[in-house]
Amino acid sequence: MKKLIMGISTLTASAAMLTACGGGNDKEVTVGAKNFTEQFILAKMTEIMLEENDFSVDMADNMGSTALRQALESGEVGVTWEYTGTGLITYNDEEPISEKDEAFEAIQSIDAEQDITWTNPSNIDNTYTLVMREADGEEKGIETISDLADYINENPEEMEFATDAEFGNREDGLPGVEETYGFEFGNSQVNEMSYGLNYEALNNEEVDVAMGHATDSRIEEYNLYNLEDDEQFFPSYHASVSMRTEVYEEYPEIEEILEPLSQELDGETMTGLNYQVDIEDENVDDVARNYLQENGFIE
Repeated sequence: MKKLIMGISTLTASAAMLTACGGGNDKEVTVGAKNFTEQFILAKMTEIMLEENDFSVDMADNMGSTALRQALESGEVGVTWEYTGTGLITYNDEEPISEKDEAFEAIQSIDAEQDITWTNPSNIDNTYTLVMREADGEEKGIETISDLADYINENPEEMEFATDAEFGNREDGLPGVEETYGFEFGNSQVNEMSYGLNYEALNNEEVDVAMGHATDSRIEEYNLYNLEDDEQFFPSYHASVSMRTEVYEEYPEIEEILEPLSQELDGETMTGLNYQVDIEDENVDDVARNYLQENGFIE
């Protein structure tokens, strides 16, 4: 019995020593994500990189924007990737800002008062965009939204437009685009539908122009292209890390861990990753891990 007690004591002491030396794992954080592919990929990359740095990570994904924001504010989520335009316009009712750094600095300042810290701005700009079929755009000579405005003004009631209800009615959507660029689709030419069907309608030649999000993989899949926003109307929707300030203060190393990733990612890269999941049916976990390994972020 004495030998057994000594053995247990030795094991206990060894475990305590391992914990004290960093063998234990007491760094815990919850990573949140919204309910679309880009967010799933970003969250999975974050989970993997944090776990590689001795964090224990819980995932809270598949949420709408409002639900995720509420979870961040309440502390149910500690870290997420958010978009500067969403932070300014949707969560704080601020005016749109199109310039990347200005938008980031503005939301960083505003959200600091709500105990939310923004870090790691990336070059992923998942902003709104107007999209056309490549062949049709080339035929009509339309490369920019200004070109589109000129064409519509010269050919009224010719072009059909597809949009979801939100973009069709908000000031940083269709009404603002029309006002800024000096054109207008007729009421009968605007076709409201669920997001996603807009790409299908454009691909099937049921409409001529559609709203979209710049990094959506269906733009590449259907041989569509984004019209250049030459007046820089659309707000910056650059993906950045948004976290509870208490989490940032407890684990400031999170910013450093994710810095290489935020510096490397851009819109083209993110579109390609989305494509692997949405079009090629690859697993989010595999896409995220392969990207991190191929770029030397993890072994």
